[in-house]
Amino acid sequence: MKRFDLRNAEEFFFKSLMLTTTVLVACCALFIVGVITQKGLSSLSFEMLTQTPKGGFYLGKEGGILNAIVGSLLLAGGATAIALSISIPIAIYLNVYTKKNSWLAHLTRTSLDVMCGIPSIVYGAFGFTLMLTLGLRTSLLAGMITVACLILPILCRGIDESLRMTPKEMIHASYSLGATRSETALKVVLRQGFPGLLSAVLMAFGRGIGDSASVLFTAGFSDAVPTSLSQPVATLPLAIFFQLGTPFPEVRSRAYASAFVLTVMILFISLLARLLVRKLHRHVIK
Repeated sequence: MKRFDLRNAEEFFFKSLMLTTTVLVACCALFIVGVITQKGLSSLSFEMLTQTPKGGFYLGKEGGILNAIVGSLLLAGGATAIALSISIPIAIYLNVYTKKNSWLAHLTRTSLDVMCGIPSIVYGAFGFTLMLTLGLRTSLLAGMITVACLILPILCRGIDESLRMTPKEMIHASYSLGATRSETALKVVLRQGFPGLLSAVLMAFGRGIGDSASVLFTAGFSDAVPTSLSQPVATLPLAIFFQLGTPFPEVRSRAYASAFVLTVMILFISLLARLLVRKLHRHVIK
């Protein structure tokens, strides 16, 4: 009886601990969103979303953040496309062409895990050095390359984990039917892991659209919407940073409005990823 009571007490303690931490995290997230919403909605307007900054915008005059919204989408979209074109071949090679206990696969996954933990400002410094080496100026292209380096390990590990969940029986059945490794990789493994791949892409896109340190030295900043890869580009995180740094209360309130827009975009991407994965998982063999 005494041992039974001890086990119940232990179960109650850990259950209470998990419930407390879950509620704490949820309350922190709601608090952050609530503060941004409360301070941002009052300064948000249709003109702010549809206009680029005009003369004196950072002094409290007319204009909007359309340049930062479009710039963030272009930068994150281009970086995700670059990182995806590199991540898919790596993930396929690790899951189809290497052996289960291959030292190369283990080294690659360990390296990607280490790269995931590197601060974004380090990627910014690396991108700045690479930009000077290649003879590039601060531009949309330089920002894309830098952000692609930042999200590459995140995207690659996400795709890798989704492909690793492919049942081995399906791969062996594909080989037994005469399929080559490339056919198995594209028509079986990649198709089976597509929901996880899509989720990883959206999460990487969300990380890229919300990062500021990695593009601080490479993307530059512009009040205009870029029309070529060689032009500097504004992003929402940098727009928030510059607006909060002014002594004008009206401009600082616009910074909270910009933060609200960025938060809504990231929340939308997260919810879209969950909905698409849940829908696509119906067609995945478990």
